[in-house]
Amino acid sequence: MDKIRVAVIGGGWSSEREVSLSSAQTVHESLPREKYLVSFYDPLKDLKRLIDDKEHIDVAFPVLHGRFGEDGCIQGLLKILGIPFVGSSVMSSALAMNKKVAKRMYSAAGLDVPKDLVLRRHDEVDPRKVREELGEVVMVKPAVEGSSYGISLCRGLDEILAGVEKALELDEEVLIEEYVQGTEVTCCVLGRRELEVLPLIEIRPRAGYPFFTYEAKYEPGASEEICPAPLDRELCERIEEIGKRAHRILHCRVWSRTDVIIARDRIAVLETNTIPGMTPNSLFPKAARAAGMSLSELMDRLVQLTLEDSADSW
Repeated sequence: MDKIRVAVIGGGWSSEREVSLSSAQTVHESLPREKYLVSFYDPLKDLKRLIDDKEHIDVAFPVLHGRFGEDGCIQGLLKILGIPFVGSSVMSSALAMNKKVAKRMYSAAGLDVPKDLVLRRHDEVDPRKVREELGEVVMVKPAVEGSSYGISLCRGLDEILAGVEKALELDEEVLIEEYVQGTEVTCCVLGRRELEVLPLIEIRPRAGYPFFTYEAKYEPGASEEICPAPLDRELCERIEEIGKRAHRILHCRVWSRTDVIIARDRIAVLETNTIPGMTPNSLFPKAARAAGMSLSELMDRLVQLTLEDSADSW
């Protein structure tokens, strides 16, 4: 039987390039070689080669984090080239990447989300109004960005102004949210029509990290990630259902990871990732291991789900 030809796509142009390269390396090394013929493409330098090789690729595995990867750009190119790809469609990727739009969709479907204000470049920023509407402590973030880039936890008026300025370096729109203090949990979802939720992970940034910052995500030992999360069964079931609903609301395919905050009597949805990190420290592989799935088995599962989906939708 001929091997399935898989093109792992990583690197790219975004601020998350190095993380993407690490994720791509994990995927590349973990795909079982007895079943797959694996090649690697970095769009930053291999875009023409990817296009030229389209007839020799059975399925693409994009692991491009951030802009031009999670936002639907690479998915659009692969769709034009006629190459099935692991993960969500152009539309779904773009919806999930835009935090403002995704939150509106969650809210319309009845999920709880943090209150927010949206500012565009050149809008006047009134920190006092922000605090009146959202509280004494707020989160300021670019509307379209990933891996906690450009996010600030702001307590004072000057901090709000500085946070907005920082976020505007990365995007034209800024999302200012109420700060929901509580326990952060992530929910990893696999599947097509029938969805499977992997064991939940509770995230506890260590001292010195006010929230799950970029450094807290990727520096070894910066966060304690407990899997399965030490939560009662009823609460786990509620979060699992929220993760599946978020996946369906955004029309995700094959896999996604949704982050929530548990705060007293509420579970607030933060965001859904359509290309979860796959580095050695990433959450999705950790959840898969807790479910008894090796990295090779996880990669094989993702590719097979894609090929099954392709029979219906390509």
